[in-house]
Amino acid sequence: MGSRERRQREKEQRREHILDTARRLLFEKGVVATSMNQIARNAELSVGTLYLYFKNKENLFAALQEEGLTLLFDKIHGESRAGSTPLEKLERVAFAYMDFSEEHHKYFDIINYFLTSPEIVFSPLLKARVDKHVNRILSIVEDILKKGVSKDANDREIRHLAIVFCSSLHGMLQFRKLRSTVLQGEDFRELYRYSFGCITTSDLFQP
Repeated sequence: MGSRERRQREKEQRREHILDTARRLLFEKGVVATSMNQIARNAELSVGTLYLYFKNKENLFAALQEEGLTLLFDKIHGESRAGSTPLEKLERVAFAYMDFSEEHHKYFDIINYFLTSPEIVFSPLLKARVDKHVNRILSIVEDILKKGVSKDANDREIRHLAIVFCSSLHGMLQFRKLRSTVLQGEDFRELYRYSFGCITTSDLFQP
């Protein structure tokens, strides 16, 4: 490995280290109480080094959000290409989301943190950048629905159905935290499959 490749690898490793540190502080303190100085100190880097990678903490946290959403998009996109019918494709997408939440639980927690945060953390420009990733995921579901819902459904109804589909599954995954109490004794995967069935019983899903 040449010196250029080595420097690039070290740069990528340092960036990942910064993101890991920011993720940990986010869950410990929240966005408002976390500063660039704290991130630098915990990462054992100078503040100047931190600013070489990220303009400010909002950009840093947006990068975390975007990385998670990109991983989710890639997983869902791959599964959406399988399945012989629109309903089968939707089921594969639904379980791809569940698998993502387990395999990349830290990123899932990041996504959920910003979805449930009472304050708007990002500037309009950053929020638009993050929301672009969300719309890419919704577009996958919309494309499947266009081929598998009632011919009477218009684009607005399909958009609404995609939003309800994704938000309902996300809410179900949040319920997984109650495994040791409310859901004790339940097979969560089967419960998740049941919720998918409930969502797709809408008349709009009938071709």
